[in-house]
Amino acid sequence: MDLLYTASSFLALRSTHTLRSRSITPLPTRRRLLDVRASLPFLIQKGKYYRELEAAVDVVERACRLCVDVKSSLFSSDGRSFEKNDQTPVTVADFGVQALVSLELGKLFPSIPLVAEEDSSFIRSNNLEDSVVNAVTDKASVEDKYWTHDDVLKAIDRGGKGAFVFGTKPATYWVLDPIDGTRGFLKGNDALYVVGLALVVEGDVVLGVMGCPNWHYGFSSESTTEVQKNREDLSASGIIMVAHIGCGTWTKRLPNMLDSWTRCFVDDCCLVHMARFCIPESQTWESLPLSATFTATANANTIKDNQILLFPACCGSLCKYLMVASGRTSVFVLRAKMQKTIKAWDHAVGMICVHEAGGKVSDWKGSQLDLAADKDGRRIIFPSGGVLVTNGNLHNEILEMISSLSSTV
Repeated sequence: MDLLYTASSFLALRSTHTLRSRSITPLPTRRRLLDVRASLPFLIQKGKYYRELEAAVDVVERACRLCVDVKSSLFSSDGRSFEKNDQTPVTVADFGVQALVSLELGKLFPSIPLVAEEDSSFIRSNNLEDSVVNAVTDKASVEDKYWTHDDVLKAIDRGGKGAFVFGTKPATYWVLDPIDGTRGFLKGNDALYVVGLALVVEGDVVLGVMGCPNWHYGFSSESTTEVQKNREDLSASGIIMVAHIGCGTWTKRLPNMLDSWTRCFVDDCCLVHMARFCIPESQTWESLPLSATFTATANANTIKDNQILLFPACCGSLCKYLMVASGRTSVFVLRAKMQKTIKAWDHAVGMICVHEAGGKVSDWKGSQLDLAADKDGRRIIFPSGGVLVTNGNLHNEILEMISSLSSTV
């Protein structure tokens, strides 16, 4: 480790074993978990964007608490969810998180624009102003408790389409997905969803924060069947994952603000047929080129030859990035669909978390995802074929398999 720590930091180094999902035989692993008690897990001298990351962690933690509060109301008589024109669901929490993040970051870094998913037109047309403002002010800084309706609506629109025109010049901007996996947010207490925030500087993601309020501890080394069986008995305190360029990927529990940071590494799986895979809920294994070689099962106890283990994960892309970065799964593969655009906020923060944990992200031809391809809005990416996220060990082999098998799907 080349990271330095203050003398007051609490350090504890321990070895762990990552277990195969299909058996109890431990995989060989280079994974080490380093615990650090500090506001961030590295010195300010090590992180060029330390101040920005501190602010991002703070606002994402508050955004997660906002989500938990709104989620509770959804199961009461007052709770409401809605469907946008593209048939995707949206809640007060989506708009509340975007307003909160926009307001807080706009106050601290007024010159850095925001690229985000929502705008206020839906709120206005559905008379949601009061609900959103109440959710936001409840999680605001003490000095900002008197934000007006106009303040909140303008903050949401600051991240909306057309709010800022970038052009072809290099740019610095935030990318926010207020809730990645709103369908999961609406499903129940055990469904994963993520608040994702990243900072892009001249085309590169330099820091990222993911907050997952429903992340379950205690089953990262269990089989898929055991996870499903024991899920209701597990603690769901949540997790926050952070990454800074050159400083690694780290996690700590939510909502314990004093909990220690733990460094994350991808898993060490080197064999495709032994890897844990995850795919989007909207796609089937049979729609992917790899299905020509491997069938898939979600049951680790009945896995057969030429069959891969498909790990259950809920809605949204970012929770899959989180699973790869934390070593829970080895591969996340997504096929680009002609009728559906791929949004930058579904990938930006996940990219740096996986990279800093030792993994790799590319399109199906092995090229980096170009966040500046949408020159004016920086909202859409155009990966060739799709997106491949791996632990790094498997990346080239899977790319070769996709290339050779694509014509058969």
